[in-house]
Amino acid sequence: MADWGPVFVAVVLFLLLSPGLLFQVPGHHHFIQFGNFQTSGASIFIHSLIFFALICLFTFVLQLHIYL
Repeated sequence: MADWGPVFVAVVLFLLLSPGLLFQVPGHHHFIQFGNFQTSGASIFIHSLIFFALICLFTFVLQLHIYL
């Protein structure tokens, strides 16, 4: 059986943590900006670190498994 847990978590986190879609850290004018649909190199780096930390948390620490 295929384990779809890490795939599902990665897709959801990628959609939620895309810089500028829901929020952007750091923003252009404020530390956090919501829904501005813009990005920068610093925000891409911060969002990728958050993505890496959360994907490690869900797959290795919590051992989330989804079998279809």
